[in-house]
Amino acid sequence: MRRIVIVGAGHVGFYVADQLSHRLRKDIRRGDVEVMVIDPQQHMTYQPFLPEAAAGHISPRHGVIPLRRQLHRCRILNGTVTRIRHADKTVTVQPIVGPSRDIEYDQIVVAPGSVSRTLPIPGLAENAIGFKSMGEAIFLRNHVLARLDAAAATPDPEVRRRALSFVFVGGGFAGVEAMAESEDMVRDTMKDYEELDFEETRWTLVEASQRILPEVGAEMGAYTVEKLLQRGFDIRLNTLLKSCEDGHVVLSDGEEFDADTIVWTAGVKPHPMLQDTDLPLGPKGHLRCRPTLQVEDDAGIVEGAWGAGDSAQVPDLSGFSEYCSPSAQHAVRQAARLAKNIAAVLYQRPVKDYVHKYVGSVASLGLYKGVAHVYGFKGKGLIAWFMHRSYHLMRVPGFGRKVRVVADWTLAVFTKRETVQLGELHDPRGPWEDVATGRTPPSPG
Repeated sequence: MRRIVIVGAGHVGFYVADQLSHRLRKDIRRGDVEVMVIDPQQHMTYQPFLPEAAAGHISPRHGVIPLRRQLHRCRILNGTVTRIRHADKTVTVQPIVGPSRDIEYDQIVVAPGSVSRTLPIPGLAENAIGFKSMGEAIFLRNHVLARLDAAAATPDPEVRRRALSFVFVGGGFAGVEAMAESEDMVRDTMKDYEELDFEETRWTLVEASQRILPEVGAEMGAYTVEKLLQRGFDIRLNTLLKSCEDGHVVLSDGEEFDADTIVWTAGVKPHPMLQDTDLPLGPKGHLRCRPTLQVEDDAGIVEGAWGAGDSAQVPDLSGFSEYCSPSAQHAVRQAARLAKNIAAVLYQRPVKDYVHKYVGSVASLGLYKGVAHVYGFKGKGLIAWFMHRSYHLMRVPGFGRKVRVVADWTLAVFTKRETVQLGELHDPRGPWEDVATGRTPPSPG
């Protein structure tokens, strides 16, 4: 039996496994080939839905895809890859319980994804919130709604001002969409607060470069800035976050203020797991790959090793840039080519290069608002927002998942947004431990 090990169940790993399970289904059924997916989570997160989940437009459950149900022809191993020794074609896995184990393979797809790229900024680790997982998206939602309760309950103007100050660092898709959707949610939710006025809120976007949303082009990026400024956002371009100790935000342009909410979306870097492999890495820690998505070193192709996605350094043959950017658009399309190339190798056929013609990008700026630059068409407002939703509805895996997402969107047209914050989800044992240890629980009276 030939074993194909896929490290990571993100966009690349999930779609490679899904397509291989269809392309090799006869070999899998006969027991000639095994496709094994290794990931510590039992689901894949469809990350473009994180802003909508954080804003309450879709249920968090509908933004994740169960691996065992969708990849039923594959073997799922929940654990963390701690080492890859490709010279021996062995991967070391630490399961969620029990001792570590070594697994041999014939082909390996290394797609662990990326992690947030952070900087040594005082107070960042203690006070900022990331935005790469569904857990972080829901934490942000609960945190923002809790800040409204705090502001409504206090007579102290300083505490109130701090609670209603929101800072997002990073002007890419994640930062702009998360901030715009959160502002949209707060604007809607404040209609139920007699004590609060939306004009009291402060929304600050901090971006180190001179433009935001570079993927949609200069014109659409400028339009986005214009619309965000009209909504009252404070856009700080060519600005760095210097410190946020104890929630005191210090920017490189000299501005200082307090904020209870600081969201970090300033880029990603390759997963550090790649450092524990004998595979060749590029200068920034990415896996070195050919356009065929085969790993290569100075001597040539590393047989049996493949890479794609955020952690791979793949040449961009379209000429748009030197290497493919770490985006879901590239990840999904690379996964399709990678699956075809692995099947080609198994069946002794020639492999092909990954060539992607840039079709454009879409971004949501809140309910009924968006920007799009697709096939030369530049869309704004409602039509761009509709294009954004339509695109991601087509891309999310599974017919049942699509139906559930459409149901969420349809119900939102006729019902009010759900604005309940369940902060106890982040500390579910707290009330029980108070009672069990004899501590006095918080009084509701």
